[in-house]
Amino acid sequence: MTTPWGGIEVADSHVHFFSHGFLSLLARQRNCSIGELEAALGWEMPAADPAVFAARWVAELDRHGVSRAAIIASLPGDEDSVAAAVRAFPDRFDGFFLANPMEPGAAANVEARLGQGLRGVCLFPAMHRYSMHEERVDAIAGIVAAQPGAVLFVHCGVLTVGVRRKLGLASPFDLRYSNPVDVHALAMRRPDLPIVIPHFGAGYLREALMLCDLCPNVYLDTSSTNSWMKYQESDCTLTSVFQRALGVAGPRRLLFGTDSSFFPRGWNRAILDGQIAALQETGIGADDARAILGGNLSRLLGRD
Repeated sequence: MTTPWGGIEVADSHVHFFSHGFLSLLARQRNCSIGELEAALGWEMPAADPAVFAARWVAELDRHGVSRAAIIASLPGDEDSVAAAVRAFPDRFDGFFLANPMEPGAAANVEARLGQGLRGVCLFPAMHRYSMHEERVDAIAGIVAAQPGAVLFVHCGVLTVGVRRKLGLASPFDLRYSNPVDVHALAMRRPDLPIVIPHFGAGYLREALMLCDLCPNVYLDTSSTNSWMKYQESDCTLTSVFQRALGVAGPRRLLFGTDSSFFPRGWNRAILDGQIAALQETGIGADDARAILGGNLSRLLGRD
């Protein structure tokens, strides 16, 4: 992709793969049909075959000049959809999936899925209402740490799930479990485990930076509209967020992401454009821009 720093391979670290399987799980929760779900959402419904839906995403990434994307199975139980997409297009996708450590068999499922070639295990403590200090969380972290090229992805901060809100489904988040500081003990105990905190901590920027400062194995992803900035000082801008993150974590621990998710919106180019403008204002050079916009993700997943 052509950028102000020249040609750069852009890799998106945060794309939700809202597959037919994912929407079927939501329809079951809402006690409605897929057709009723389509009418409620107003989205383009994905093909039932996840490989066909993956081809739709490949065409979309091609249209924007994006080399790769980490795609996320956004509900436990939809791992097969992402796995099928990765099998169909291994040169374009890395597979992540949401796991709930409190569910029976969660650790065995994580081990099996990583063995199938998926790369990222996503935890959402505030959604599933558990502490990062649980032994079952540490068990899953140990499985991820033992798999070369795998990462642990921990959602923190003030987060909403737009599709659930639009469908009137409850999202009983518990903010007691949303602070990045809660990741500190795990990150210190497992220094070889790469841990990614998305959205700059989603309102906990200070705490996320403290965690990064103390734990060199912690990374930040830059995805979403970053609307959490409304909770910060009145002069907070995306540029100032990047400046602070660069000052603490450095350019090798920031991962570009968009939080793209559904069609017809598709890949959210406006997020990239806004982040490029902010990065330009920080004055970073081409090597650092190349790392943030894709190189760091490739290195973490063993694709250098």
